[in-house]
Amino acid sequence: MALLPFRKLRMVLMLALLGFGLAGCGINAIPTHEEKAKAAWSQVLNQYQRRAELIPNLIETVKGFAAQEKDVLTSVVEARAKATQTKIPADILSNPGAFKAFQQNQGALSGALSRLMVVVERYPELKSNQNFLALQSQLEGTENRISVARRDYIEAVRLYNTELKTFPGRLWAQFLYTGNKPMENFTIEAEKMAVPKVKF
Repeated sequence: MALLPFRKLRMVLMLALLGFGLAGCGINAIPTHEEKAKAAWSQVLNQYQRRAELIPNLIETVKGFAAQEKDVLTSVVEARAKATQTKIPADILSNPGAFKAFQQNQGALSGALSRLMVVVERYPELKSNQNFLALQSQLEGTENRISVARRDYIEAVRLYNTELKTFPGRLWAQFLYTGNKPMENFTIEAEKMAVPKVKF
């Protein structure tokens, strides 16, 4: 009779030790890395939204000085509209097609803004306008923030995807986190990877 409580106590102690052992061997690593990656993604979206909000003011300022550059201004407006009107599905981080479309739209907007800045070089009076200088500075700061946010997201996704593929995370993913899929990551467009040709 006296042995029964001892066995129960021993079983409770073994379960407690097993629980501590499981907690220490990475059972929470997958959800932890997933939440970090989602938070980093939110920051990427936040910075892209900040850029999108700066563009109308930038366009209006440039329009006053460089009305004849209508095609460049129109391309920026259209690229912004396409980037901001793209529906972002809930599964974008694990949906390669949706992620690629998002990245292409943001890349097109970046390209249009770059062309706009090249056009601005032709207008010295615009380059010295205080409103334009302030907007240009904010846009440059935002582009830097986008780069940092993307870098942080890439690192968070690397950790998450690695956890899903390596031991013991692979076991936890197979048994406890079966719905967790690898997340998509940013890539460099092929034209940006091409080596520039230098001719003398």
